[in-house]
Amino acid sequence: MTDHSTDTHLTVVNHPLVSHKLSLMRRTDTSTAVFRQLLREISMLLAYEVTRDLPMTTKRIETPLCAWDAPVLKGRKLALVSILRAGNGLLDGILELIPGARVGFVGLYRDPQTLRPVQYYCKLPGELDERWTIVVDPMLATGNSSVAAVDLIKQAGARNIVFLCLLAAPEGVARMKEAHPDVRIVTAALDDHLNDHGYIVPGLGDAGDRMFGTK
Repeated sequence: MTDHSTDTHLTVVNHPLVSHKLSLMRRTDTSTAVFRQLLREISMLLAYEVTRDLPMTTKRIETPLCAWDAPVLKGRKLALVSILRAGNGLLDGILELIPGARVGFVGLYRDPQTLRPVQYYCKLPGELDERWTIVVDPMLATGNSSVAAVDLIKQAGARNIVFLCLLAAPEGVARMKEAHPDVRIVTAALDDHLNDHGYIVPGLGDAGDRMFGTK
């Protein structure tokens, strides 16, 4: 998969399939069912990039022809943490690729007046200090909810964290970099800016509403 890194903190995945599917998702006439399917497909493609640097070791196996030291993943299983509710749309595709991953959830909603995150739920896998942790949320807008979620995940012991999103705004990237410079961001697109309501432009609207058919 082709990728372009603007710096060590941000990776924008410029794969043609990712870009094409994302353009379809941006369209206002894309149905909920198609939007959900495209999100699952893109999340699988992004998962290849986000797992590129997973630590490896070897394990002695028997092939039909001989014994061989085969490359396998090292350490405990991955942890995926979804920022509710929209993060769940990315989980499906990633779990198809990594079905053994442990899954956690952080429930946050954005106060419409202050744009600050309010926590209402947190359930995380154990032994996060020994796992690679991938935090998923389709949108990195103001960055406030993402920073708050990573705060909670670090408090639970996580050390190796990657943040995976569908779209990012420059404001959100800067906020995450300031608060968590050790957390790499992987995204399908870096959009132009945030509007007065904190939505990414050109964006695709509210990812959760479009995914679940709500308003």
